[in-house]
Amino acid sequence: MIELGKKVVVTGVPGVGKTTVINGAMERLAAEDIAYKAVNFGTFMFEVAQKENLAADRDEMRRLDKAVQKRLQQAAASGIAAMSGDANIIVDTHSSVKTPAGFLAGLPEWVLRELMPDIVVLVETDPDQILMRRLSDASRTRDMEGSRAIAEHQEFNRAVSAAYAMYSGCTVRIVRNENFLLEQGIDDLVSVLR
Repeated sequence: MIELGKKVVVTGVPGVGKTTVINGAMERLAAEDIAYKAVNFGTFMFEVAQKENLAADRDEMRRLDKAVQKRLQQAAASGIAAMSGDANIIVDTHSSVKTPAGFLAGLPEWVLRELMPDIVVLVETDPDQILMRRLSDASRTRDMEGSRAIAEHQEFNRAVSAAYAMYSGCTVRIVRNENFLLEQGIDDLVSVLR
């Protein structure tokens, strides 16, 4: 049986399919009577931004001033930490966010201090696969970028996740979500969550 109060942060660049992998893992764990609560960090941030009329959609939040984004991150981290208690929780988020000014850490010190994750999972795949997924997803308004920029973002996520591990003492794991191999990615995440 898993320990109570396990906090797992699952990250990945936009379009990698991290939420799909999370949902598949949650279904499998529920069938085994292993309870996890999934929380989307960006949704928490967006709810605060929406109340303050700062953004009309989640994609618009990336263009907000850095100080405003920091405040939204703090509010989300506090809210998630308050709700976690002894529950096993999956935090669906981004290791970093690509902004017009450069990469912004998704889990800076003030967020990590609140969450203190046990593990950070990076969901990754080939940049060309991510690009094709983004192009076929009409539900989001994403900045156009090529495979090289996506690869750079994944590399930055690895680097910043190592820093998160240094600060919090958590481990870092990479789960692959390759085209036509979703079940394998789900299996890998389930093994982390057990």
